[in-house]
Formats: sequence, structure tokens, C-alpha cells
Amino acid sequence: MSANPASKSIVFKRDTGIDLLRALTMFIMIFVNDFWKIHDVPRWMEHAKFGEDFLGLSDVVFPIFLFVVGMSIPPAIEKRFSKGLSVESTLGHIFSRTAALLVMGAFIVNSEERLSPGVSYSIGVYWILMVTGFMLIWNQYPSTTNKKQQTLHTILKMAGLMILLYLAITFRDPKDGVFSARWWGILGAIGWSYLFCAFVYLFTRSRLTYLIPVWIVLVFICILGSRLNDAHGGQAILQLPRPNFYSDVLGIFHLGNGALSAFTMGGIIFTLLRTKYMHLADNRKTIYLIVAIILFLLAGTIAHQFWIVSKLSATPTWIFYVTAIAIAIYSLLSWLSSKGKAGWLNVIKPAGTATLTCYLLPYISYALADLTGIVLPDWLTHGFMGIVNCLGFSLIIIGATWLLGRIPVKLKI
Repeated sequence: MSANPASKSIVFKRDTGIDLLRALTMFIMIFVNDFWKIHDVPRWMEHAKFGEDFLGLSDVVFPIFLFVVGMSIPPAIEKRFSKGLSVESTLGHIFSRTAALLVMGAFIVNSEERLSPGVSYSIGVYWILMVTGFMLIWNQYPSTTNKKQQTLHTILKMAGLMILLYLAITFRDPKDGVFSARWWGILGAIGWSYLFCAFVYLFTRSRLTYLIPVWIVLVFICILGSRLNDAHGGQAILQLPRPNFYSDVLGIFHLGNGALSAFTMGGIIFTLLRTKYMHLADNRKTIYLIVAIILFLLAGTIAHQFWIVSKLSATPTWIFYVTAIAIAIYSLLSWLSSKGKAGWLNVIKPAGTATLTCYLLPYISYALADLTGIVLPDWLTHGFMGIVNCLGFSLIIIGATWLLGRIPVKLKI
């Protein structure tokens, strides 16, 4: 099957703004994920509790990352087609990336339950073996025509597979439960959202007349399924007995209430619009961006009259506010880059180019802490110094990502 010619006129140039937004998002994600080891975290940095009408820094990071995933889909797929690769090949690539994210997500989620005392290894050993298995399987090995090196790469991948099989077979949680897809975790959620949105883009390409309605449908699903605030009855608009066909269809596509895929689809649409109007004067593009940000903030404000803003409940308000924030931060970073004023962000750049490696490395750090019994001094776990501790940890992880990339060890799916 040949590539759909619908978007051959669109050329995607390397967008440093996407890389910077991805890097900044990953830096902050590592930072907030490290809060578990400190106390007295400022309220505005934390996650909102379930049912709480609040948007903290931690509630913004993941959806922005989904938005960045969406922004990266059109350039990635169009690049494959520009090389002459077929729809079938690209579809296989989408499925293989999704499978990798689901597998990694499942292993991470199972580890969150910790281990039964009857397991012969500790959680620290599990994490080290887990990350080692991931790296052996999905490392970006140097391209070579040398048969011996190709064989070595195959052996390393097989070794990684055997490590993961061993962990899956021997895993037991504290309740003696076996390894299972309890939920897919952050990586799995990214995988399902990526699969749906990349699949839609693959067969619609740059035709916004199809993509925008898909985004609207996703938001509408969220509107129907999100519980209204107490002032409006405290129930979702659409209340159906379970099981039902509607929920089953959503389950087939792993759409949840539509919110996560809406962020990714929003990123796709934003990239296409940005590319389509790239030729406009800077002041006109700035006006369009400001208008878009204002419209999403206005939509969020209106939605807030009916739904709380909540990440855990994935409300429409959350979609609108965070989309506005994502567009605003991207626009700022893109402007800084165009003016040559983004050099200070070079220190976190590896988080934008080796994102998956960066996300997994904290598990090695936590594993070493578990195995050695090292505990941070109390003064490093409270208030301001606790925040400095987490910031330092995030920078160390990014530095380690850069060092691994020099070997080279860099996960690529």
C-alpha cells in the first residue's frame, strides 16, 4: 500500500521548540516524581487529591508530555513516508512502539506493589534487572554490516528478553499475586494514547477536517463521562448501566474518558496548524498563538463552572487549562530558541533527545539506595533543602543520561 499523498506538500523541519518542551517536561517529571522521599513540599507543586478542585505543578506535567507526543507524530510519520516506507511498514512501527511502552509500563506497575518476602531477590535487584532488560532489548545499537556485531546485538536483545521473562515468571507481590497487567502505568497510558492518535493520523494525514472532529469527539466523550460538580448534581451527564456497548467500544480502543488521547490529538493538530501557517509574519503568528491560549483558558473557565479541575478525574476543565499552558510554554521556548536565548537549557537537553532512558534511570538510583541501605540526612528531606535535593537529583539523572549516550546507550523504540 503506498503512502497517502494528502500531505506531501507539508514539509516538517526540525523543531527545537518540541525538543526543548520535551526536555523541560521530562526534567520536571523526574523532579516531581522524586517528591516521595521528602516532606513539606509546597502545595502548588503537589498532585491534587482525588475529588479536589485543584491544579498543581505535578498535575500538569504528564498531560503536557502527551501533548508533546502528539506534536511529534506528524513529523515522525511524514519522515518515514519521505523515505519511501509504506503504510504497512509504518503501521508495524506504530504497533511495535506501542508494545514496547505497554511492556515497560507493566513491569514498572508491578514493581510498585513491591515483592513478597518469599521472592529470592529484593525490589532493588528487580529494578536493576528490569532496566537492564529494557536497555538490552531497545538500545539504539550502532548500525553495522559486520556479521559478528549484528550477531552480538541479537544475543544482547535475547539476553534482555530472558531477563524480563525471568522477572515476570518469578514475580510475586506481597499478597502472593503473580505478574499481571494491573494497569498500564504512565508509559502504558502514553502507549495507548499514541497508538490511537498515530493510527488516526496515519489514515488522515494532514487533513484537519478529519482530525479536528476526532479531537472534538474525544473532548465530548470526556464531557459526557466526567462527574459534574456538586452544584450541578455530582453525577456524570451520561449514566449507563454496566456493562454497555458504549463503554465496551471505549475499552476496545483504551480511550478511558477521552482526556489523555485528547491531549495527544491536540498536539497533532497544533503541529499541523503551526506548520501550515509557518510562512506568516512573526507578529501575526504571535497573535494567533495568544488567541488560541485565551480561547482555551476561556473554555477552561466556562467548564470550571460545571466540573472541577482534576487530573485524577480527568475533567474537561483539566484538558482546556493544560492545553493552554502547553501552547504557552512551547511558544515561549520556541521564541527563546529563535532568538538564540535558549542556551541555558542545554543542560537539560539530553532529557529531550534520550527521553525514555532519562525516565528509566531513576529506578537504578532507587535500586542502589535499596541495596545499600543509604538514607538521606534528615536536613535534606524537608522544605527548601528537600526541593533542592529533588532538583539536584533530576539534574544528576539527566547528566547520567548524557554520559550513557556517549557509550552509546540510548533507548529507542
